[in-house]
Amino acid sequence: MRNGARQTRAVSGNVMTTFNQKKIEARQKDAMGRIRSDVKILDCTIRDGGAVNNSHFGMETVRAVYDACADAGIDYMEVGYKNSRGAFSPSDFGEWRFCDDETVKRLVGDNKRDVKLAVMMDAGKSDCRASLRKKSDSPIDMIRASAYAGGLSEALDTVKYAADLGYETSVCIMAISTLSEREINKAFEAAAQSDADVVYLMDSFGGLDGHRLRYLLAKCIYVCSDAGKRVGVHIHNNLQLAFANTIDAVITGADIVDCSIAGLGRGAGNCRTELMVGFLRNPRFKLRPVLECAQNAIEPLRRSFDWGFDYPYMATGLLNIHPSHAINYKKSENRGSVADFYESLSED
Repeated sequence: MRNGARQTRAVSGNVMTTFNQKKIEARQKDAMGRIRSDVKILDCTIRDGGAVNNSHFGMETVRAVYDACADAGIDYMEVGYKNSRGAFSPSDFGEWRFCDDETVKRLVGDNKRDVKLAVMMDAGKSDCRASLRKKSDSPIDMIRASAYAGGLSEALDTVKYAADLGYETSVCIMAISTLSEREINKAFEAAAQSDADVVYLMDSFGGLDGHRLRYLLAKCIYVCSDAGKRVGVHIHNNLQLAFANTIDAVITGADIVDCSIAGLGRGAGNCRTELMVGFLRNPRFKLRPVLECAQNAIEPLRRSFDWGFDYPYMATGLLNIHPSHAINYKKSENRGSVADFYESLSED
């Protein structure tokens, strides 16, 4: 917490035996015994979808998602990456890979709507000191700093810099399914002691099952909640578990969940916004605007590029490896059978 003393819990390999179960249960339900009404949704359609089309979205499409999120009562919309032009050439990537404040201001116009805007800054691919101005001068509300375990210190440096400028912040721990127990403990303890408002578990490879997700989320809550952190999840659909795992996360105590309209996202895509809005049954969320956006603005994009569950993505999910293998396989003109593809990965 920025306005008070930070507290964190040390963790050990058998930490599950020491969880305060009553505390976790209190996060799971509101006083009426329903799914907690304070669970927030972050729509990442344009940001994660940008991994599919190199962020080449027209302003009309981005505005359709923006209006749908605002009309539907979605809490946050992630409008793209705020990455460096040194890491991504503007000749190859669209403007939503860089999310200059001027670009985002063209999106929101003179009257910013009631949905907070987020951007993602990848460790090693972003320069917070060159690209961030004071929050009071920017239309962006939240900075999400993402990193694999080895780059976490850089992400936390971005978090601190952004927090000092007045932004909401989150640290996104990538490929959480691949980390050892020691790496997990170290990452959670560092996140708990940081300036991040939200600690995100990112199932980047879509390889988590419900049991493992519940364990990791409960551990993160145990370590980070006393430091005032909210906890979030971002789940990919390689094993067709994105929706089920996101539900599990909500029930286990997640405060914020990522999803995208029509599941648009890298490879197998994400949990669908329309499913989460319907599942949470919170009267502040409206389903119709999301469905209309899915039908009119997002689904037509399938004519230009592909996303969603497919067997190559299933293979990388089962093996808990980066989906780039499947992406390259699908692009290959001389690819063999998907069974041969799976076996070739299994042998590596």
